[in-house]
Amino acid sequence: MHVKVISRRLFRISQKDEVIPLLKQLQEKARQQHGYISRSTCSSLNDPGEYIVISEWKTADDWLDYMNNEAVQEIQWKIDSLIGEKTFFDVYRPEEF
Repeated sequence: MHVKVISRRLFRISQKDEVIPLLKQLQEKARQQHGYISRSTCSSLNDPGEYIVISEWKTADDWLDYMNNEAVQEIQWKIDSLIGEKTFFDVYRPEEF
């Protein structure tokens, strides 16, 4: 069953030039990962420093394999170090109501 992962980051506008290239690196790594389907990035209209990334994966295990990749962990660590807080990840499965 496909899953959607929401990654939430909050950073100051002054950090944007440093963070955006790292986010692009994560995107490229995700595209190379087995089970990757899609990804979109959204910024908050209420807080221009708040971004969410919504990615879709074939399975939660595919996403976990991606997150356990050493290169991905290193990039994620750099992002968290720059923004001064941990990125939050939530995994969702679609419901058919």
